[in-house]
Amino acid sequence: MSSPLLTLLPEALGETLVMVGVSAGASALLGIPLGIVLRLTDRHQILARPLLNRVLGALVNATRSTPFIILMVALIPFTRLVVGTSIGTAAATVPLIVVSIPFVARLVEAALREVDPGIVEAAQAMGATPFQIVVKGLLPEALPGIAAGLTLTVVSLIGYSAMAGAVGGGGLGDLGIRYGYQRFQAEVMGGVVVVLIALVSLVQAAGDRLVRRLDHRARPPA
Repeated sequence: MSSPLLTLLPEALGETLVMVGVSAGASALLGIPLGIVLRLTDRHQILARPLLNRVLGALVNATRSTPFIILMVALIPFTRLVVGTSIGTAAATVPLIVVSIPFVARLVEAALREVDPGIVEAAQAMGATPFQIVVKGLLPEALPGIAAGLTLTVVSLIGYSAMAGAVGGGGLGDLGIRYGYQRFQAEVMGGVVVVLIALVSLVQAAGDRLVRRLDHRARPPA
């Protein structure tokens, strides 16, 4: 392994882990409630608000349909306002959060759609409040799907964080572009690719294991 790779790879990996960790945490904190709102305000749901649902849905769809590299550039003024700069790890985290929130929201909404409607009807018959229905009925049943969605989100964020290197975002993508591509150091590019593949594999394996633990429906009888 070459000296630049030995020297720079740990730092770049650390920057990638910070970007992915912060953006994944923020997207979970904001995306899960947004997904719940999208589901509950849909037609024929317990908090049906069709107009609000359409407005939120349009915003989510607009963000999700914008290519990440374009979104990063479009958010440069907002990024500078938030973190004071448009380059570096902190700057790359801002668009990563923005792109991941609607992604998580739609995955959570889809997971909630898979919950048996009978659970909601039974809870309503017993006089449960909307909050109780969500916390004690919908979320526990949708937890495996939400965990799978968050796993997919983290995997996607790893790819997006590498793409952020194209505009000075730091991390493994920046290392691969500056040394592997611009300086024609194939061993650096190869090392970055290997680390990214290993990172995605570890995240996916951990997420799959968590989903299996949470999914009581798929467990065979003892």
